Amino acid sequence: MWLINGLLCKVLHLVPRHEAIVARILGPEYAAPLTRLIGVAEIGMACWVLSRRWIRLSVTTQVLLVAVMNVLEYLLAVDLLLWQQFNLVFAAAFIALLCYYGFGRSVRPTTAL
Repeated sequence: MWLINGLLCKVLHLVPRHEAIVARILGPEYAAPLTRLIGVAEIGMACWVLSRRWIRLSVTTQVLLVAVMNVLEYLLAVDLLLWQQFNLVFAAAFIALLCYYGFGRSVRPTTAL
């Protein structure tokens, strides 16, 4: 999710709606560079997830980001969201999945090869 949204939707600007959401929330003046910066950060999150390092911290960070991002979008740009008010349902499901992955099962650190 992080890689696709970050790279395709934001950095490569294949989904202009993402920039419109950023413009609505943070202002139109710097929406383009901020959208790309957010995309780069999302790519970084994807790399962190794939590294499997500090899983619980990663999950906690993801939960906070998804919750804050979706609440802001719901309050300030719901008309621009793909599923409008139902975006919160999908965000809650994703958060539940993250919590199960990070806290609901036994998490073992990866070992060096």
